[in-house]
Amino acid sequence: MAAVVCRRCLSRTWLSRTAGQAVGRHYRAAVCAELKQPLAIKEVAPRPVRPHEVRVDVHFCGVNFADLLVCRGQYQKKPPVPFTPGLEFSGTVLETGPDVSSVKEGDRVIGTTNFNAMAEECITDQKTVWKVPEKVSLQEAAVLPVSYGTALLALEHRVRIQPGETVLVTAAAGATGLAVIDVATNVLQAKVIAAAGSDEKCKLAMQRGAQFSVNYTEGSLREAVKKLVGDRGVHAAIDMVGGEVFLQALRSLAWEGRILVLGFAGGNIASLPTNLLLLKNVSAMGMAWDSYKDRNFPVFYGSLASALQYCQQGRLRPYVGRVFKLEEVNDAFLHVLQRKSTGKVLLSLK
Repeated sequence: MAAVVCRRCLSRTWLSRTAGQAVGRHYRAAVCAELKQPLAIKEVAPRPVRPHEVRVDVHFCGVNFADLLVCRGQYQKKPPVPFTPGLEFSGTVLETGPDVSSVKEGDRVIGTTNFNAMAEECITDQKTVWKVPEKVSLQEAAVLPVSYGTALLALEHRVRIQPGETVLVTAAAGATGLAVIDVATNVLQAKVIAAAGSDEKCKLAMQRGAQFSVNYTEGSLREAVKKLVGDRGVHAAIDMVGGEVFLQALRSLAWEGRILVLGFAGGNIASLPTNLLLLKNVSAMGMAWDSYKDRNFPVFYGSLASALQYCQQGRLRPYVGRVFKLEEVNDAFLHVLQRKSTGKVLLSLK
């Protein structure tokens, strides 16, 4: 999920505080009681499910940069405090409303929410719940919603990658970057040049399916790509860094190439030199996966249905970089904030 903000803008408060256990009743949740302050673990009273809703016993919840931002009041959505962050989860169905027909009690599911998944239970609309196939574990499934939903829509729906094309992926060792590599190589049969900010991250991207890797902190990304593919350039670029890395990726495109913006992990938003679009007849576009939920729901729903199917077939290999306990939620936030994370960071509720 793209986050248009610099990581340096986040307060150092996260560095010095940890989640604390509060006394209450019912089920535990990570609660943002005050913006720009660490989360607290509190007991929360459950509410009744509405006719179209599903109550889920959460096993795993993804930790996304958007969760940090919403707890700072710096995300485009601003839920009233107190609230529980968390955009995605995996778990088992506890209860369904009378109008729910897609899942039943006991089903293993993944789902998306509007920030309430970092808890032992969560409630969401049946439309944003998908049944998990038998061969897919709940930990593996928890990686799918945001990262693989984004990757599939980016590559299939927006950029329309074809077999044999070469794709440049920046921030390649992050959760979405690795998902893009996985989908591009193992589903779409494309070739991937992974660009990352350290040799260790480049090595991981190669282990996860990239054909080539470039450490863009050690020189010009454009020149490194040119050495790999020559003057012809890459057919497409998926950028999640922004700033100078975006510009270098843009200059690495082939004739009629495509570049897609998914985020700004580097903290800087580049100004687009439109003359470059003209000279090579290239296309520049953006994508926010969650916006499809309101604007094109069949495409949104289909991205996760496809991800689950590919996992069941063994064509995708979701990568979990680190798992924290719910009580360690502030440590998990700090891990993401300090850019130590590779692959998906999860909270375990069990």
